[in-house]
Amino acid sequence: MARAQTVERTASAGGRASKSVTQPANGIGADVARRAYDLYLARGCEHGHDVDDWIQAEREVRPSSTPE
Repeated sequence: MARAQTVERTASAGGRASKSVTQPANGIGADVARRAYDLYLARGCEHGHDVDDWIQAEREVRPSSTPE
């Protein structure tokens, strides 16, 4: 079984201390992360909804697993 690749990069904003962020390197996980970030931006960068945004992004990006 192949393991998911990740990319680590340092994020810094507004002069605050930087922190390491692990993100998916490619594939559907990157698409979900990108969509979740878009939802965060659309919300006006309001904190506290990261899990909701991620779940919504998964629903939109990942194919449905329910049979027809």
